[in-house]
Amino acid sequence: MAKLQVLDHPLIQHKLSLIRDEKTGSKEFRELVEEVAMLMAYEVTRDFPLQEVEVQTPVALAKSKVLAGRKVGLVPILRAGLGMVDGMLRLIPAARVGHVGLYRDPETLSPVEYYCKLPSDIAERDLIVIDPMLATGGSASAAITFLKDRGAKNIKLMCLIAAPEGIQAVQSKHDDVDIFVAAVDERLNDHGYIIPGLGDAGDRLFGTK
Repeated sequence: MAKLQVLDHPLIQHKLSLIRDEKTGSKEFRELVEEVAMLMAYEVTRDFPLQEVEVQTPVALAKSKVLAGRKVGLVPILRAGLGMVDGMLRLIPAARVGHVGLYRDPETLSPVEYYCKLPSDIAERDLIVIDPMLATGGSASAAITFLKDRGAKNIKLMCLIAAPEGIQAVQSKHDDVDIFVAAVDERLNDHGYIIPGLGDAGDRLFGTK
């Protein structure tokens, strides 16, 4: 069974409070989302394996450790997921980035795919699906299904805020996918928005309504 991990580091929680604040403008919102994504990346990548190498320092030969040839892929769900990519790339600059475009049908709340562009070798990569909000879980579940259908085997999901309903929906369909979040909120409202949440992440990132 996959795990749910709530990342409660003080810096993450502090910045998340600023992200939630309705008075936070788009510029600061984008910067904060990027910073939190970078901080979350530490925990999301904690289980990456290491191998020992020898490094010549200015003083002597040192036994040290590097990542064991792990190939990483970041897959933001468009459009809000884009706000978290640069923070991740700061720590994992060699990662390849794919994109999955989904929108939620306003009547059925079901996800509809409109774009999918992925690295050709996703079956060989550890993939991190990125989306600020895990609300109904429909978009995340659909994106993970698209990846699996294209050969992906090792997938994690990283979100800022999740609703219990979204967590349950993803776990029920993808019990092999670990979920990393900064907070689990109370519930969804009748329109499928997270309460208390932070509003529409895409609109706040890009200054749209």
